[in-house]
Amino acid sequence: MNLSEVANPKINLTLRVTGRRDDGYHDLESLVVFAEGGDQLSAEAADDLSLEITGPFADDLKKEDPSQNLVLRAAKALQAAGNTSKGAHLTLQKNLPIASGIGGGSADAAAALKLLNQLWGLKIGDEELADIGLALGADIPACLYGQPLLMRGIGDQLTPLLLNAPLHIILVNPRKAISTPEVFKALDWPENPNPGHPPFEGVEMTWQTLMEGTNDLQEPAIALAPVIHQVLEKLRVRPGCRIARMSGSGATCFGLFEDPKSLEEAVDFLKSQHPTWWVFPTAVQPT
Repeated sequence: MNLSEVANPKINLTLRVTGRRDDGYHDLESLVVFAEGGDQLSAEAADDLSLEITGPFADDLKKEDPSQNLVLRAAKALQAAGNTSKGAHLTLQKNLPIASGIGGGSADAAAALKLLNQLWGLKIGDEELADIGLALGADIPACLYGQPLLMRGIGDQLTPLLLNAPLHIILVNPRKAISTPEVFKALDWPENPNPGHPPFEGVEMTWQTLMEGTNDLQEPAIALAPVIHQVLEKLRVRPGCRIARMSGSGATCFGLFEDPKSLEEAVDFLKSQHPTWWVFPTAVQPT
């Protein structure tokens, strides 16, 4: 049996830092959606655990420490939780840039947990899968859910949200990997923990909510990688772009467009003017 799953990119439409914990982690409040397309993970039964990496960003991922690969760590954690020695050959087609603020590694790990839970017949429930994922990375429970949500705490408090209209999105990364710990280190804290946007209320995501939001990590990320500012400016001036903002800790930025036509025109322009940038048109469907 060969199973496969798309690991959709996670986009932080807003991100507010609400506190710092004694363990050094920060509490967040973030409106999160998952876009169409992304990495592809497949799994087939095998005697041992193994991971093959392909795709346009495979070489970047292969430079990382294999022991820290979230797909294999998720697989081993699931083996332990399910008390099984079953193996699998995993193939990851890496289509998303690494260390880019769109949860690629976390989405891959979430896909591994779901696929292997099915492949191995473990029948582990959603809550336990989320607990296994949270021990590996704060974004994994959200990626397991995979629908619009409000994420609070360190990623452990999730509230489903209503999205009443499709979002037409361009993701743009200037091929710049950024360290999340370095971005948080550059965050102006505690003198200026929150730049003033109010806490989110309700269960419906509206244009007004999105336009009033910000990303508290955007400015410290720009300080580390000024090219992010250039990407945002290029997006903001495109006809039909209603919001341009950075996702997560960067360096991927997104543009929200009014309609598919204006999005397509922006994609053509960005690809022609900046051929080295990663430009990915996508959408989020209403719930």
